[in-house]
Amino acid sequence: MDIRTLAGLVRSLVIYRGQPWKQRRLAAFYGELLTPGDLCFDVGAHVGSRSRAMVKAGARVVALEPQPAFLDFLRRFVRSPDIEIVGAAAGSESGRLTLHISKRHPTVTTMSRDWIDTVGKTKAFSSVDWDEAVEVPVTTLDALIEAHGLPRFCKIDVEGLEPDILAGLSQPIPIVAFEYIPEALDGARACIDRLEALGRYRFNWVVGERHKFAEPHWLSAADMQVALKRASASGSGDIYARLEAADDRLSSTSAPGRAPTILTTP
Repeated sequence: MDIRTLAGLVRSLVIYRGQPWKQRRLAAFYGELLTPGDLCFDVGAHVGSRSRAMVKAGARVVALEPQPAFLDFLRRFVRSPDIEIVGAAAGSESGRLTLHISKRHPTVTTMSRDWIDTVGKTKAFSSVDWDEAVEVPVTTLDALIEAHGLPRFCKIDVEGLEPDILAGLSQPIPIVAFEYIPEALDGARACIDRLEALGRYRFNWVVGERHKFAEPHWLSAADMQVALKRASASGSGDIYARLEAADDRLSSTSAPGRAPTILTTP
């Protein structure tokens, strides 16, 4: 491992695991969404902070990470019977794709060249250099479901490839979270549209690492599209999509908190 890769790994460890109180808040937040024994997919596991929080909430996790240095770290240091680590990326179809790595800023490593071309022109990414490219295996959410079962929750954080990953999903997942950033909102809009095509979802968002929902009420897809620009005014974050139950217990007036039981099997 060269010095820039090591420095990037240490930077990520400080950000995501160097503040244990944030990890506890994240686990408590996930505890409102999950019940013990639930299956989760962590797509873009990075240093495993989200996977570990899911496990603390009682879940079982399939964690995907294609970045070689971070995959090696996970296999060496994130050892839990409740976390299965998969050395692959996710996409619209299985195969192999090029992963563009930023050694100094590994949190923005991506497989989307279009995303790099978009954000690379902005001030926020002016210091980022994607200085390494490696070919990595790619699977799909459908293939993961076939191998492991339907998860209750799927978190996706892959710097611009989120729409492609959802294109590789042919059935609704009860709860999905995906990243949005102000510099590339078209990807988030495409994700909202894709989920709406798969099932009847309601939406909310979390700003940054605050680990609480921004809205007291869950929004329709159309309302979330309108709210997205307002959400991004505070920076990046995660959009949460929650599949409505057959009896409509999840209404637009549902307050954030424990997810209602999904009564139908998608």
